[in-house]
Amino acid sequence: MAYRDLRGFVSDLEKKGLLKRIKTEVDANLEITEITDRVCKKGGPALLFENVRGYSMPVLTNAFGSLERMSLALGVGNLDDIGREIMSFLQPPELPSSFMDKLKALPKLAQLSSFLPKTVKTGPCKEVIMKNSPTMEDIPVLKCWPDDGGPFITLPLVFTRDPESGHRNVGMYRMQVYDGRTAGMHWHIHKDGAEHLRRLSPRERRLPVAVAIGADPAVIYSATAPLPHDIDEILFAGFLRKEPVEMVRCETVDLEVPAQSEIVLEGYVDPLEKRLEGPFGDHTGYYSLADDYPVFHLTCVTRRKAPLYPATIVGRPPMEDAYLGKATERIFLPLIRMILPEIKDMNMPPEGVFHNCVIVSIKKSYPGHARKVMSALWGMGLMMLSKLLVVVDHEVDVQNLSEVAWRTFNNIDARRDVVIMEGPLDALDHSSPMPFYGGKMGIDATRKGPGEGHHREWPEDIVMTPEIRQLVDKKWGNYGI
Repeated sequence: MAYRDLRGFVSDLEKKGLLKRIKTEVDANLEITEITDRVCKKGGPALLFENVRGYSMPVLTNAFGSLERMSLALGVGNLDDIGREIMSFLQPPELPSSFMDKLKALPKLAQLSSFLPKTVKTGPCKEVIMKNSPTMEDIPVLKCWPDDGGPFITLPLVFTRDPESGHRNVGMYRMQVYDGRTAGMHWHIHKDGAEHLRRLSPRERRLPVAVAIGADPAVIYSATAPLPHDIDEILFAGFLRKEPVEMVRCETVDLEVPAQSEIVLEGYVDPLEKRLEGPFGDHTGYYSLADDYPVFHLTCVTRRKAPLYPATIVGRPPMEDAYLGKATERIFLPLIRMILPEIKDMNMPPEGVFHNCVIVSIKKSYPGHARKVMSALWGMGLMMLSKLLVVVDHEVDVQNLSEVAWRTFNNIDARRDVVIMEGPLDALDHSSPMPFYGGKMGIDATRKGPGEGHHREWPEDIVMTPEIRQLVDKKWGNYGI
């Protein structure tokens, strides 16, 4: 089922018993974070805070905080289904070779074109328009952790356009609210928003920016997805929704935003202006350090008459972002397999905050195969930021961290099987000697043979015979053994 807006998703969550309304007064300063953190760590429901001190807007948190809610948000029973469907477009069972085969492929191409965004004249996000003295002061932006530099918008959909190609980009970059008219724009150097700012010509003094808050779940997820450069996130959201996203033109900038959004902030960023942003209690579980970042200047606010403000709380994992990350892992695994078909499965455990640890299982075919996979992954898009890669054999369940640890701890010779190299790192990595660059480690935990310098016999796993297992099942199964 596709959700046209965030409200439809919230309604469904409530009907299914996956949302809790909180009517007791709460504070946007730290209190909502502490409540949400406790509920999230216990695997609890989405939370709708209806009585936020000093504000009229309710606050939604933990909306995507389980695999069940993440699957519901994207309209599937299993997140792997999305990856399989993408592959049905990219690699149909029979590639068209004859004229008739090409004709048969046309309906699928027509279906893909039906997901293109649709421009409309107006929408719910235009119910209230504030051009004269617009302000963010009436939005219940949360201060999440005690040492945060201030309140942060944590689920912003930041729209920019490439000054050279004109292509749209939507990213999710936290925004520290300095006052009613300005906010920090946390653009990491590896992200498209920062690249758009760098591509401004000397004649262009401002980069137009629009920030949508509270679009439908597919659009929210798509803003976090590591899509290839120049693939439109709004088209991808349409694919996930199975219907086009309605877009409406902004009032003061030449950009379009989802018409069903709760709140839209319009403005610009000056490439020559930076301001101290942070610290911020980040998804690593540590405070990311304060640094100079571009400044967003507000020129207009449009919103619904009674908007809902969604926020996510990040901190020591597992948190809500773990499930957004798991969606990416499952959706994009088939695309990785297009380039590396030997990969069977992949796990990016929340404890590794996704860019710090990636575990893959492979069907090993030749000496050095695991190292080939490491090198390929480190050269693949944002996988370049992976700090630790662990490669195991195909029969290992990479989703079972206990099994991965057992195999890795037992199967490696440190001198032979550990690869140390240098390369780009995530901007949030605090352990590297310098920002954005440092050491990476690859661990080859696969079986070894003579071709890799192992001249001893590799031992077999301890496994009981099938006959004895069947005997015990039959004789003792009623006892729960």
